Amino acid sequence: MANASSKIEAYFLKLSEADSEELLKIRTLVISMNPEFEEAMVYGVPGFKYKKKSLVCYAAFKNHCGFYPLSPNVIKTFSKELEAFETAKGTIRFTKANPIPDSLIVEMVNARVSEIDNA
Repeated sequence: MANASSKIEAYFLKLSEADSEELLKIRTLVISMNPEFEEAMVYGVPGFKYKKKSLVCYAAFKNHCGFYPLSPNVIKTFSKELEAFETAKGTIRFTKANPIPDSLIVEMVNARVSEIDNA
């Protein structure tokens, strides 16, 4: 999907180096997980679709970055592991100084895949 790819590249070009580095880690990690994951703009920010359904997305803001599993249940399931982060119904806020561990991102993405597979 060249159009989504070019929009994602344009999004990254607007970021600070630190934000770009943090979000690129997430992007690369999720891409490596499953060839069925399709990069897409999801709710206006970079993310992924799986089986044509929104899987996860991520974004940078002035004072933090966000990771969005697009499922309140995923955030609830991992609430203990996410205690070090500010969370909301569908949001996990993080910074370069306090990034989400790769292993936790993998677990949350896999949980989201299970939700989609079992929907």
